Amino acid sequence: MTKPEVVAPADVSETGASPLGTRAGATEPVLVVDLDGTLCLTDTLHENIIGLVARRPAALPGLIAALLRGKAAFKRRVAAGHVTAGHALPYNEEVLALANRAREEGRRVVLVSASDQAQVDAVAEHLGLFDEAFGTGGAGVEGNLGGRGKAAFLVGRYGRGGFDYVADGRVDLPVWTEARRAITAGASPAVRRALDAVHADTLHLGPSGGRMRALLKALRPHQWSKNLLVFLPMLAAHELGALPAAVAAFLAFCLTASSVYLLNDLVDLEADRAHPRKRFRPFASGRLPVAWGMVLAPALLAGAAVIALVWTPPAFLAALVAYYAVTFAYSFWLKRKALVDVMTLAGLYTARIIAGAAATALPLSPWMLGFSMFLFLALAAVKRQAELAQQAEGRKTAGRGYETSDLPLLREMAIASGFAAVLVFALYISSEDVLRLYSRPEALWLICPLLLYWIGRMVLMTHRGFMDDDPIVFAARDWPSRLTVLISVAVVIGAGVWP
Repeated sequence: MTKPEVVAPADVSETGASPLGTRAGATEPVLVVDLDGTLCLTDTLHENIIGLVARRPAALPGLIAALLRGKAAFKRRVAAGHVTAGHALPYNEEVLALANRAREEGRRVVLVSASDQAQVDAVAEHLGLFDEAFGTGGAGVEGNLGGRGKAAFLVGRYGRGGFDYVADGRVDLPVWTEARRAITAGASPAVRRALDAVHADTLHLGPSGGRMRALLKALRPHQWSKNLLVFLPMLAAHELGALPAAVAAFLAFCLTASSVYLLNDLVDLEADRAHPRKRFRPFASGRLPVAWGMVLAPALLAGAAVIALVWTPPAFLAALVAYYAVTFAYSFWLKRKALVDVMTLAGLYTARIIAGAAATALPLSPWMLGFSMFLFLALAAVKRQAELAQQAEGRKTAGRGYETSDLPLLREMAIASGFAAVLVFALYISSEDVLRLYSRPEALWLICPLLLYWIGRMVLMTHRGFMDDDPIVFAARDWPSRLTVLISVAVVIGAGVWP
C-alpha cells in the first residue's frame, strides 16, 4: 500500500473533489480518529514538554509565558522546541486495525487532534494511514482543535452525522454527539456510560481501567528493599533504640525513591521504548498517562519532606535533599556519562547508609563507608554489564555512553571492586569496634568466603545473560543469594550473642 499524502484544509478543492490521497467514490462517512490516548496510547503534548525540558531546562520560563497566551500558543511553543518522532510512540493496535479495515472498505480515514500540527504530521507521515491530518495551528484551523472546537470543525467539514469518531476522553463528548457513530478506545467506565446516555450508536474498543496496577508497578515497591540500608548504622552499632527514627528515614527514602523512579521513567521514555524489556514499563508502553507521573513525582517528594521534618533530625533532611539532587542530576545528565554513571550509582547506595546514620544520630564507621563504596561500585558495574549484554554487537546502549566492546572493562571493574569490599571487611574484623561489639569476632571470618562466592556468582550470572537490569532485584529472587544472606545474618547474630 502506498503512503497517502497528508494535506491541509487549503489543499481541498472548493468544488468538493476528493483531496489528494483519498479514494474517489467513497460513500461511507469519514472515519475520524483522535490522536492522544486513542490512536497513540500516550499524550504527545505531555511527552513533548518532558522532552523539551529534559533537553533544555532553560526553556521552562518561556513555556510558562506561552501558556498565559492560550492553549494554541502554548502547544505551538512546545512543538517548536520538541516533537516526538512517530516511530517513538506506542500505538493502539485495535485502533490501527479499525483504520485499516476502513481503508480496505474504501472509506476515507482522517486524523484530527488537539495536538500541534507538527506533531500530528509526524504521526501521519510515520503511519502512512491517513488521507488527511489536522491539528492545532494547522492551515484553516482556528484556535485549539479540541472539545467543542473540534466538533465545530468536523461538522463544518463533513456535516453532522457525516463522520464516525474514535476517541477516549470526556472532552470528546461534544464531538461524539455530532458523529454518526461514536467509538471509544480504552475509555474509562464513566466515559462509556456518559456516551451511552447521549448516543444511540456506540462501540467500545479495548479494556478500560487497570491504571492503578500500572501505577503500583511504576512506583516500584520491590525496589524499596534498597532503602533497608538506612537501618545498617543502627544495626552495626547495636542501638535498637534508634528504630523509630530509622523507620521514618526508611519511609522518607521510599517516597523519594519512587519519586525518582517516576522522574527517571519520564525522562527515559524514548530510550525505554528502544529497550527489549523496558518498553513494557507503564509510561513507555502507554498503560499509564505521563501526566500522572508529572503530578505524582513532586507529590511523593513533598510527602518525604514532611516525614523528614517531623520525625528526623535536620541532618537527615539535608542528606535526603543531597540524595535527590544527585539522582536528579543522574536522571538528566550523569547516566549518559560512561564510568561517571556507575560511580554515581554506587554513591547513591552509600548515601542511604549515610542518611541512616544522620537519622539515628549515630557515628558512621569509616570501615562501613569503605566496604559499601567498593561493594556498591561492583553492583553498579554489574548493572551496566547486564544492560550491555542485551545490546546488539557494536552498538551503543540507548541513552548511555557505552558500547558492547566495553563489557570486559565493566566485568573486571565489578570483580575488582567486589573483592576489594571483601578485603575491607576482613580488615574491619580486626578493628577495635568489632572487639567491643562482638563476643566471638573471629566467627565473622566466615562471611568473607560467602561474600567472595556471592560476588563471583553475580558476575557469572551476568556473563551468562541471566541477570536482570537491577542486581538487587535479581538477588532478592535468586535462592543462592538469599541463602548467602541468611547464613551471613546467622553468623553476625551468633558472633554477637555466643558466650
